[in-house]
Amino acid sequence: MAGILPSLLAADFANLYDEIMKVQEAGYLHFDIMDGRYVPNISFGPDILRALRPHSRQVFDTHLMIVEPERYIELFAEAGADVITFHYEATTHPHRVVHQVKEAGCKVGIALNPSTPLNVLEYLLEDLDQVLVMTVNPGFGGQRFIPAMVNKISELRRIIEDRGLATQIQIDGGVNLDNLAELHTLGVDLFVLGSAVFGADNPGEVVRKAREILKKDK
Repeated sequence: MAGILPSLLAADFANLYDEIMKVQEAGYLHFDIMDGRYVPNISFGPDILRALRPHSRQVFDTHLMIVEPERYIELFAEAGADVITFHYEATTHPHRVVHQVKEAGCKVGIALNPSTPLNVLEYLLEDLDQVLVMTVNPGFGGQRFIPAMVNKISELRRIIEDRGLATQIQIDGGVNLDNLAELHTLGVDLFVLGSAVFGADNPGEVVRKAREILKKDK
């Protein structure tokens, strides 16, 4: 089932409680965790998840853009993460980290940068709940969708179906109400929207419109 994931990176950090209340209907919250090393920006850590967890029943989808994610898996799981996604290049042993996430009680995903080929998933795909295809270069919000990622998404969908897997495809970067329907036809399941949601006058209305688009596109 397709889902909309509002990204808190684009929210008003001074009013996070109010911000998440506006997007409860989405059913998801997306947390972009940046360390200033893997990407040239710093965002926030597990304390933000821990502070918001008592106030939301939404799925906390946690995207670790950090070096050596294995050092922090348990911290984010304990803070309230439901899904933990890490970058293939950020660790020496991705297979080990996949199972570390599972052992921590979370669903697991691997994120692929725009230039990262799909063949790195050859021996990992069966163990994944989701694959996050970055449709911009990670580290900053508000970027434009990279058109070349259309073919990458389509090829990943073909591979998943050929293997008979239930692995979901998530995309992050440059997604908005104008391209949502087209991207859904490629086989995308989960859509991260940042500035398209929290940059709007009425974030909740954007979520509702996005969900309607996905329903019509079934």
